[in-house]
Amino acid sequence: MTPAQTTRLLPQAYRPLFAHAGFKRLLPALAASDLGDGMSVVAVAWLAIEIAPPGRSGLLLGAALAAYALPGALGALLFGRLLRRLPAARLLAADSRIRAVLLGCVPLAWATGLLHPVLYVALLAGSSVLHAWGNAGRYSLVAQMLAPQQRLAANALLSSSVSASIVIGPALAGFLAAVVSPAWLIGLDALSFAVLAVQVGRVRAPGGEPATEPKPGSGAGSEAGSEAGSTSEAASAAGTGAQGGAVTGSDGPSAGLQLLRGQPELLGVLALTWFFNFLYGPAEVALPLHVTDDLHAGAGLLGLYWALFGAGAVLGGLAAGALRRFPLWPVTLGIVAGWGFALVPFGLGASAPVTLACFTLGGLIYGPFTALSYTLFQERTPAAWLTTVLAARSAALLTAGPVGTALGGPLIALMGPRGVLAASGIATVALAVVGAAVRIRSTRRPASRPVHGSGPCGGAARP
Repeated sequence: MTPAQTTRLLPQAYRPLFAHAGFKRLLPALAASDLGDGMSVVAVAWLAIEIAPPGRSGLLLGAALAAYALPGALGALLFGRLLRRLPAARLLAADSRIRAVLLGCVPLAWATGLLHPVLYVALLAGSSVLHAWGNAGRYSLVAQMLAPQQRLAANALLSSSVSASIVIGPALAGFLAAVVSPAWLIGLDALSFAVLAVQVGRVRAPGGEPATEPKPGSGAGSEAGSEAGSTSEAASAAGTGAQGGAVTGSDGPSAGLQLLRGQPELLGVLALTWFFNFLYGPAEVALPLHVTDDLHAGAGLLGLYWALFGAGAVLGGLAAGALRRFPLWPVTLGIVAGWGFALVPFGLGASAPVTLACFTLGGLIYGPFTALSYTLFQERTPAAWLTTVLAARSAALLTAGPVGTALGGPLIALMGPRGVLAASGIATVALAVVGAAVRIRSTRRPASRPVHGSGPCGGAARP
């Protein structure tokens, strides 16, 4: 079967993406780096346990996991003045090169006997310091390469790749760790980022130039790489930023937050996502204890919960990308409420088969959330500010999960695992209700700017 025949088997929304040379070249490299990160979830923790001094494994494990994630939020705040004006492709390539080099030093230091715990944590922290900017560059680059009506499907593929890596990566790492040291698995993650850095350098805009981002204040009316018909959409997005009055030209680290303050819709999505992730944190802590204490089962059942959740998230994300137009806000709030309802049966003493089905359904419902969120940000943010705003988004969201997870321990001691799972679900449903009430109230106010409905999520996605 030829590639053209294979493409015709795809849903219509995905066909233009696999006909786009740049995106088709970039997607496998992004998927490989996602898989590498999925493997590192296990490898980083396992290597920390192996090299920890006696009696210090817990401390080093916590430090290693924090170092692999949290410095990204600090980097988003500290390096805004230096990085805000860089093209999206350069940001993604810079993050990939740093991760490739510093993560690549881990297996080398381990092989030579030099991997001291302090060095290990330092390498992990350094590798993640630009991660928020790299993630912002990933979605900004996609927005530049593709026409607005293609972004939802592209975002769905990217978010589904992350969901799939959550299922496949840890399982593959567990299998390979029985054969090789986890240090070499981190080396494979480094190699995947080296490949991504090379591929990003090969991505070209249709005009033959490397994909770059318009400079702030240049009055760019179109996004690099957009197809015919996208010019007016980009121009209206840039006009929104001007009307909002939030962008003052500041190059400081808070530039993205300044723009968000002038964009109530984007700020609302960010707040909803932060509290959504925050309320998920206690459930993540409670699920393992629910399996061991309430169901008296082992790691196999816990792995099955997460595997089914990941599979559902992949299917849900891909299904959303195949849709053409639908109201973004009702669907987004429905996702939040649906995930909350999926957790409630845990607190009712439901059996393992029932809660497995609920968790799978929860993954299916949750799947489209990330793609929808990024699509709204891409549509409503001026092109020259997109990487800055997305970096601010990533920095803010990096704090939500850890705060929720830290709260999970005391709550479990107070309510037990079942109670925490149910409370997390009920609070998440309440979050959706509050979000719906705020949304209804905001739409009743007189519009202060023209309404545009040409984005992939349809007219209902606009305030």
